Amino acid sequence: MSAFGIIGLGRMGSALARRALDEGIAVAGTSRSGVPAELREAGLTAAEDAGGLVGMLDRPRRVLLSLPAGPVVDTAIDGLRPHLEPGDVILDGGNSYWGDSIRRGESLAQDGIRYLDLGISGGPEGARHAPCFMVGGPEEGVAAAEPLLRRLAGNEGGYVHAGGPGAGHYVKLVHNGIEFGMLQAIGEGLALLEAHPEPLDIGGTLQAWRQGSVIRSWLVDLMAEAYAKDPGLECPSGLVEDTGEVNWLVGDAMISETPVPVIAQSVMELMKSRDRGAVTARAITHMRHGFGGHPFGTDESIAKARRTGRVGPLHRAGKAGR
Repeated sequence: MSAFGIIGLGRMGSALARRALDEGIAVAGTSRSGVPAELREAGLTAAEDAGGLVGMLDRPRRVLLSLPAGPVVDTAIDGLRPHLEPGDVILDGGNSYWGDSIRRGESLAQDGIRYLDLGISGGPEGARHAPCFMVGGPEEGVAAAEPLLRRLAGNEGGYVHAGGPGAGHYVKLVHNGIEFGMLQAIGEGLALLEAHPEPLDIGGTLQAWRQGSVIRSWLVDLMAEAYAKDPGLECPSGLVEDTGEVNWLVGDAMISETPVPVIAQSVMELMKSRDRGAVTARAITHMRHGFGGHPFGTDESIAKARRTGRVGPLHRAGKAGR
């Protein structure tokens, strides 16, 4: 029997499966496109479908969904629901909208099934070696999943039960907004270095910033590494593709009357990148490719996710007029 199951074995799902197997955790998995041979060879138990997967799991069953946000999550839940029992746990490890997560949790609770919204940060490489988990949901569900999540987390502090239903996906959404602002600032900084009237050692400057500076970060690391390989930033395109989650955050900020000018402007700049190949956009594209394997240029599957990822309307936070 397996400690938990994964539905969706794309880049993130496969990385989390390998992380579990490296830790000696028995894991079963299924995927619409089939279970990769390398995962079978690494020890993952392959299931044909959701019903078969559930039958392979220890009780209480813990099933992680590693799927794109949107209707596909509801479809997966509908497929799992008949096979689960009260006390079983579904963890949504995608970037679902937090209002959708609240709705799903309320529906599953009617059958005694515990739904946790699980924000995961670090990209595929982070998921493989040191994922950061942000979980939201009821205490009973968290208690059933927390030992597993703490074991999978790469660092002692890389786990938080952020709050009740929707909280995990909400804090991950805020995280993504901060990420956008940081990417924009680094990209603009590189554009300013390039614009200096005299030649600068830009590569050396980026490397120096990695060593004890106030702005040292993984994103600066990625920028320095990309610049060392490609000083002209001659990536195939400066177009920055995204799945649209931070658009939801800007909408939530408008509803709650919380000013987020940097995050909002970074979204606008990202949209502008789709019409030009400026240094800033090309710099951001390099960093996004570095941490998440995001594509250079257009990607129809990502554009579709941007259009369909949020199933319900923006959740109306009750904090307006503070």
